[in-house]
Amino acid sequence: HCHTNFSFGDGASHPEELAEEAARLGLEALAVTDHDGFYGVVRFAEAARAVGLRTVFGTELTLDGPTVPPLGAADPPGEHLVVLARSPRGYAQLARAATTAQLAGQKGAPRIGVEALAELSGGEWAVLSGCRKGPLATALHRDGPAAAGRALDRLVGLFGREHVHVELWDHGDPLDSARNDALAQLAVRRDVPLVATNNVHYATPARRRLATALAAVRSRRSLAEIDGWLPGGAGAHLRSGPEQARRFARYPGVVETAAEVWG
Repeated sequence: HCHTNFSFGDGASHPEELAEEAARLGLEALAVTDHDGFYGVVRFAEAARAVGLRTVFGTELTLDGPTVPPLGAADPPGEHLVVLARSPRGYAQLARAATTAQLAGQKGAPRIGVEALAELSGGEWAVLSGCRKGPLATALHRDGPAAAGRALDRLVGLFGREHVHVELWDHGDPLDSARNDALAQLAVRRDVPLVATNNVHYATPARRRLATALAAVRSRRSLAEIDGWLPGGAGAHLRSGPEQARRFARYPGVVETAAEVWG
């Protein structure tokens, strides 16, 4: 779950930077999931090949987003779902899904329903529950664990239990642990796999300042005005396997599952 700067305003590192840093950290593969398309994948795949890194092809799709582009929105509306292709056919179907979403909306405001998405999957995708704007985290924040459980049941019903993974991430924000605990409990009760991701928006902590500036540009606000919507620290960067294992030690196996998903 990694955004390049082709996710305009949401990713702050070039594909080449991400590939080089991932290789330096000893990662075996990286899933590029730019928003609503494969925009950064070609450059990343070329850079990854040069450093011996495998590319996982994916995208973070906007589910039934706004009907018009949310220009100037500090926190644009719409739920997100992270989808990874498991095969060439899965890649083709995911490209079709992204195209369908773009054609159904307009530039900057793609639209696709989760039911339509499920019809295109054909069992060739790994579906991750997504970031704070994913269906589970959104329901948990808005209405509590019971609503998040219903959101998970819906994903399982549409895509199949073997294809859905509940995503945990930790950027060092105050509520990360509480959210991860709640999502982990839901997944365990329903026998749905848990997976740890980085939910990356820049290659290294030093790029956080650029990410902040890009968020201000996207929302048409000053740095002071956008500050209240931004994360408190520079946690959305790539991490090594051992660091991920330490960070997610309370959830045994979730880092190993990340390797199994693409393997």
